[in-house]
Amino acid sequence: MNAEIVTIGDEILIGQIVDTNSQWIAQQFNKIGVSVFQITSIQDDKEHILTTLKEAQERADVVIITGGLGPTKDDITKKTLAEYFDHDEMIEYPEVIAHIKRMFKRFNIPFKPIQNQQALLPSKATLLMNHFGTAPGMWFHENNTVFVSLPGVPYEMKALMKGEVLPRIQKQFKLPFILHKTLMTYGQGESTIAERIEHFEDTLPTSIKLAYLPSFGRVRLRLTAKGPEKEPLETLLHMKVEELKGLVSDIYVGLDDNNSLEKSIGQILAKKGKTIATAESLTGGKIGSNIVSNPGSSVYFKGGIVAYHRQLKEELLNVSPETIDKHTTVSEEVAREMALGALNRFQTDYSIAVTGNAGPSTDNNDKTVGLVYIAIASTEKVDCHEFNFGQPREKVINKTVNKSLELLLKELR
Repeated sequence: MNAEIVTIGDEILIGQIVDTNSQWIAQQFNKIGVSVFQITSIQDDKEHILTTLKEAQERADVVIITGGLGPTKDDITKKTLAEYFDHDEMIEYPEVIAHIKRMFKRFNIPFKPIQNQQALLPSKATLLMNHFGTAPGMWFHENNTVFVSLPGVPYEMKALMKGEVLPRIQKQFKLPFILHKTLMTYGQGESTIAERIEHFEDTLPTSIKLAYLPSFGRVRLRLTAKGPEKEPLETLLHMKVEELKGLVSDIYVGLDDNNSLEKSIGQILAKKGKTIATAESLTGGKIGSNIVSNPGSSVYFKGGIVAYHRQLKEELLNVSPETIDKHTTVSEEVAREMALGALNRFQTDYSIAVTGNAGPSTDNNDKTVGLVYIAIASTEKVDCHEFNFGQPREKVINKTVNKSLELLLKELR
């Protein structure tokens, strides 16, 4: 069963707001076995809306429309829907007016005649009462396609989806099961992994698909299984997940995004009863921020120092002025001393230190933009690694953060 999501509003198209509604709706549909075929954002324009509805009806069994349901003149979705459904007449729902009056009274807001517009709906629509706002939702079923119009306000839309739309779809349609398992990997790129698991991918059954989801330093491998019966599908998916894990065991972090690098690091540190600290220059605290994003990190993360300026490297991390004069702040020698400085200052078992040129300038040293040094220190040794992450600045910083965590995980393992 295919669905299409249509978001209406100029504010989305000019970048004033981010369309989080579509993402959330797609996630909910996936949970009940509905495949989202397409997501479309369009203007508050009658002809544009009519054309989009016609095209969506040809592709999808369910069309979800969000936005454009306010009482003002620029909100034209309701009238356009009436026109789309054979110039349907508008009828008034007194219960909607009563609901709006009760809500306004509760918040000491005067009821104005313009709010009566919210109670006018096309006669072919089934009313979906919006208990958290003034604009009701609408359900149409025409020519084997369900059209659902919802307010664009996220919490109003979500309440209507959970309370009305999803239960109706589950009752009205026989839906397949859609199951996902996502394996987190690090340290190798998408094309390298694809070569390693080419035979696995080529021999997957038709009910299972593999997708590559790359990001800085990490690739997620998502297996999606779709079928009419849940238990055989779960068994088959589990078997393929275990097979894939065996093929990427050296770069495997965990399953389902719940096992990020940060979480895996935290689990190992907590289990061993070890602690860690950070000393950051070019990353400005992002490594520490990633570590503490994992709940319970206070057990193993003692703190960090952002020593962007030379003076702070010397005063807070005991980096030798002579070392900086001889090798510059972007050097293996400085990274090593920063790591040892953090280890000693915070009295931890491990530390990470990074220094480098993120660009666009080189800050009066002779090192190239993109050059980064990452040092991992323990009570026994200090290992330092040199990288050149190129440009631009954001790429260098993000790659440094991910590579630092990757190296730390390898050290802990």
